[in-house]
Amino acid sequence: MTRTAVLVIDVQRGLCDDPPRPHEAGAVMQRINALTARARAAGVPVAFIQHENAVDLEFDSERWQLAGALNTEVRDAKIRKTTPDSFLRTPLEAWLMEHGARRVVVCGYSSEFCVDTTVRRAAALGYEVVLAADAHTSHDKPHATGAQIRAHHNATLADITSFGVPIRAEPSADIALAG
Repeated sequence: MTRTAVLVIDVQRGLCDDPPRPHEAGAVMQRINALTARARAAGVPVAFIQHENAVDLEFDSERWQLAGALNTEVRDAKIRKTTPDSFLRTPLEAWLMEHGARRVVVCGYSSEFCVDTTVRRAAALGYEVVLAADAHTSHDKPHATGAQIRAHHNATLADITSFGVPIRAEPSADIALAG
């Protein structure tokens, strides 16, 4: 099996804990915790990626911290980013190479921005991608609910074949993990 890493994107206090909370925020965090616990038990590295900006997510501020319900361990990587692309101007690709990962499992916030952009960039870089279909979320928007946004991205991203690597959307409990 291809070496895997789990990427947890932007599950931060200011994005996921502050009201109004994203769609199924509590359940999504429980699924992320179960997924990352299974990953660690299988020897799969886990990275928590945190967005920052000078407006409302300043580095090391209360809102920038990981959401209160997330379970982390000291061995988990923490990667800072400033754009929706978790690879752009970050050490993510070097971290994945260091761990020999060629497959990424992606979960987190926000389905239509940072999750979508990171999935597409990972595939463009040649990584196999598994989107944890029930472990990413978004806030309701004027044009669609958080549930509709998640369903749309599960269907759309999994339908992309032009990168030449698979992108699959699978329920988090069904994702096979191996170091």
